[in-house]
Amino acid sequence: MGLTECYKILSAHLVEGTLKAGESIKIRIDQTLTQDATGTMAYLEFESMKIDKVRNELAVSYVDHNTVQVGFENADDHEYLRTVADSKGVIYSRAGNGICHQVHLERFALPGKTLLGSDSHTPTAGGIGSFAAGAGGLDVALAMAGVPFQIIAPRVVGIHLTGHLQPFVSAKDVILHVLSHFGVKGNVNTVFEYFGDGVRTLSVPERATIANMGAECGVTTSLFPSDENTLAFLKAQGRENGYVPLMADADAVYDEVFDIDLSSLEPLVACPHSPGNIKKVKELEGMAVNQVLIGSCTNSSYMDLKKAAAILEGKHIAPSVSLGVAPGSREVLLMITEDGTLETLIRAGARILESACGFCIGNHQSPGTESVSLRTSNRNFYARSGTASANLYLVSPETAAFSAISGTFSDPRKSDSDISEIKMPERFIIDDSMFIMPTFSEAIRRGPNIGEPPRNTPLPETVKGHAVIKVGEKITTDHIMPAGARLKYRSNIPRYSEFVFESVDPEFPSHAASYRDQGESGFIIAGASYGQGSSREHAAICPMYLGIRAVCAVSIERIHQANLCNFGILPLLFKDEKDYEKIDQGDELELTDPLSSVATGEFTLHDITKDLLIPMTLFASEDQKKTLLAGGKLNEVRS
Repeated sequence: MGLTECYKILSAHLVEGTLKAGESIKIRIDQTLTQDATGTMAYLEFESMKIDKVRNELAVSYVDHNTVQVGFENADDHEYLRTVADSKGVIYSRAGNGICHQVHLERFALPGKTLLGSDSHTPTAGGIGSFAAGAGGLDVALAMAGVPFQIIAPRVVGIHLTGHLQPFVSAKDVILHVLSHFGVKGNVNTVFEYFGDGVRTLSVPERATIANMGAECGVTTSLFPSDENTLAFLKAQGRENGYVPLMADADAVYDEVFDIDLSSLEPLVACPHSPGNIKKVKELEGMAVNQVLIGSCTNSSYMDLKKAAAILEGKHIAPSVSLGVAPGSREVLLMITEDGTLETLIRAGARILESACGFCIGNHQSPGTESVSLRTSNRNFYARSGTASANLYLVSPETAAFSAISGTFSDPRKSDSDISEIKMPERFIIDDSMFIMPTFSEAIRRGPNIGEPPRNTPLPETVKGHAVIKVGEKITTDHIMPAGARLKYRSNIPRYSEFVFESVDPEFPSHAASYRDQGESGFIIAGASYGQGSSREHAAICPMYLGIRAVCAVSIERIHQANLCNFGILPLLFKDEKDYEKIDQGDELELTDPLSSVATGEFTLHDITKDLLIPMTLFASEDQKKTLLAGGKLNEVRS
C-alpha cells in the first residue's frame, strides 16, 4: 500500500513514535515563523531557555499584526523583536513587508519541509507542499531550540478534485464548499490532502487560499502536491532550486475521500458568525452592503487583486460602500503599482490599506453599527471586527469587487468583465530589502510594557474552587482573548488579563482574580469545540494568570488543547456530554485526587453545590501529562 503525501513528509521528519493514525509522534521542524502579536511572548519564552541562537534551519520573525501604533507599546514590541532576532539568529521581516503567510509563501516555503508557526493560518504553506501547522508561541520557541514537535499522527482525508473552475468562481469558493461539508468542529487530528486532475488547474496562490482556510475546519494542516505548477511558482520567485516533486503514491489509501467537481461550484459566502455558515451568493442577492474589504492572508495575492481590479475597471463603487484593499505583501504592492492595477483600484474608489493583517484581526476598519461588511478574510467570529453589532460575510475577491459596485450582494457571474486571461506572472518583482538578516551584534531592548512570561505552579494535591464561567459551544480564542485594540498588551500579561472573555462576560477577570486571591482554583465549563480559531497562547496564559486550573468541556480544539497543557491547565472532557448541562456558573467544584488522576487519565469532578460526581477524561498525551504535573512546559525547561 502506497503512502499519502502527508505520511511521506512525516516519515522523513519522524523523531519518535509510530506513524499510525491516533498515535502520539514527534517530528523535526525545519522552519518556524512568528508574527508580532504572538512573537514577543514566543521570544521571551525562547530567551528563558538560555540558548544562544536558534537551532532549526530557518526562523523568521514577521511584523504584520500590530502595525497601527497608537501608544508606545507596539513600537517597543517591534524594537524588542528586531533586536532579539539579531541576537538569536532570526530573520526579521519589517513592518510593511507584508503578511507572514503571504510573504513566507513567496520567499521561504518549500515542498517537503515542515513549518511551525505561532499563527493558526500557517497551513497556508500547504499550498506549496509544506507540512505547515499552527501552534502556540511556546511550542514554536521550543522548535527554534531544536526540540521536536509533538502531534497526533493524523487521519488523512483525501479531497479529490476534478474539472475546473468556471469564470468568476474562485479558490475561495472551493474552501467554502469544503467548510459546508466538514464544518468547523470535529476535525481534530486530521489532515486534508488534495489530489486529482483538478489540482493541476489551480496555481500555487489559489492552492494557498484553500490551505489557509482549512484551519477553519480545525484540521492540523492541508496539503497540495508539488508539481509543475509548484515549479512554475518557485521559478517566478527565483527559488526553483528548492523544488522537489512530491505527491501521494498512486495506490495511497485515505481514511476518507470527498469528491469535488470544480466545474459544478458557484460563488459562495460564509454568513455570520461562523466560517462554516455557508450559503450561495445568489441567495443573498439584493442585500445592502456597507463595507467591502479585500485582503488578508487568505486573498491578497497578486492574482486576487488583479481579478478584483478587472471587475472594478472603468466603474466606481456605490456611494453607500466603503472599499478597502490591502495587498498581502510589498511584492504584491510593487507588482500592482508597476502594471497599473493600483491606479485602477484607486480610480474605482478604493482606499489602499497597509500590507498587514489589519482589518482581519479588528485592528482597524471596524464597520458601522449594525452594518453589513463583505470581507475576503478567513474569520467572521462575533465581535472580531471590533463592532459587535456588525454582520461579517466572507466572500471571494470577485464577489467582493462586484458587490462594491452595486452596493448590494451581487453574483459576480453577472459581471461583464473578462478575467479569463489573468494568470500567474512568469516572474515576480523580487526585493528582499525589507528583511533584516541577523548579525549577532545588537543588544536586546525591552520597553516598559514587556514583562516576563508567567509560570504556573506544579499541580497541587487538591484542586478546589468554583466554575467561574460557563460558556456554550464554538467558543473561539477571540472570545477568550480579544484582539484589535487589546493586542498591544500581549507582552504585558497582568494588563492583558483584564480583558479575558470581554465579549462574553466582562466580569470574568475580577471574579477569577477574587477566587485566585482567596487561594482557590478556577474552572471553565464549556461546550463543544472550545478554543477554535487563532493559535494565540494568551487564551491559556491569561486564564492561568487569573487562577484557572481546569477547562471542563465537551470537546477542545487541537492548538488550544496544547496551549492549555503548556501552561498547566487541565484539559478535561465530559465522558457523558449530557453532564455539561448539570453544572452551573458559580458551582463549587473539586477534582478528587488530581495527581493520581493525571497518571490514569480518569478524573472525577465533584460538584459540591449539587453533590454530583461527574466522570471526566484527561485530553493529554503521556508527555503532556508530565507537563501538567510540572505546572507547564516552562517549569520543565527551567528545571
